[in-house]
Amino acid sequence: MEESKKPDYNRPMAALQTVGVCGAGTMGAGIAQAFAQSGFPVTLYDVAQAQLGKAKAGIESSLKKFAEKGKFPAAEVPAALSRVKTATALDPLAACALVVEAAPEMFEIKADLFRKLDALAGSDAILATNTSSISITRLGAVTKRPERVIGMHFMNPVPLMPLVEVIRGHLTSDATTATTMELAKKLGKTPVEVHDAPGFVANRILMPMINEAVFALQEGVGTKESIDTVMKLGMNHPMGPLTLADFIGLDVCLAILEVLESEYKDPKYRPCILLRNMVRAGLLGRKTGRGFYEYLAK
Repeated sequence: MEESKKPDYNRPMAALQTVGVCGAGTMGAGIAQAFAQSGFPVTLYDVAQAQLGKAKAGIESSLKKFAEKGKFPAAEVPAALSRVKTATALDPLAACALVVEAAPEMFEIKADLFRKLDALAGSDAILATNTSSISITRLGAVTKRPERVIGMHFMNPVPLMPLVEVIRGHLTSDATTATTMELAKKLGKTPVEVHDAPGFVANRILMPMINEAVFALQEGVGTKESIDTVMKLGMNHPMGPLTLADFIGLDVCLAILEVLESEYKDPKYRPCILLRNMVRAGLLGRKTGRGFYEYLAK
């Protein structure tokens, strides 16, 4: 018997036509919108039907706001929205040439999804992750296609932010990287290729800054308002670090810091106890209505 040949992962890849997104939270919904706006049919997966309904409504609202501001043709809103299909089972993703995972920032959850997607998707399909800190190499290792696994780290809010960190795992192929870089450009984004290291570039720099702001608050160096104002007016940041933490989600900030601390074994990444306690108390920021600041329900 002839030995079966392993796919040539460095050959040029066919144009991507269908996209899957796993996870219908803030990031997953934003990623689905970005693809749909750019003409790609998208299947948005989540285990919870209610979350899918919320995501679809959010996408519609966002598209309409874009249209009102002249950033997207109003006449194309229904077509863009119609490109987003939803699913509570993974099976429809089998036909997708690219699947972007946007599950919670926990390795085991992501790894379980990657194992299932690897068994389900076609051999040519790219499996991307929107992780903001977890090793791409480690996620690729749970699949039989590490050459087709890549990081595609979008910034929040996805429809507005131009950057996409494109992270190669140790075995990610040149073809996979080139395809992902080109795809990000088709979404109107600016892709930046970075190496696979915990936190990559964005969160390796951002999260220690946010954490230090929380330490400054805990130690009484300044009020939340004064800390944010110093960074806005003194460093020309569009929003202060504590406001930004609320926007990102304090649970997400904590999860990223825990990855950095665990991977680098460096105490400079240890999460502030105030941050831990706020997450334990369920004060996660904008999404719960209260974090460092309080947010009125709309």
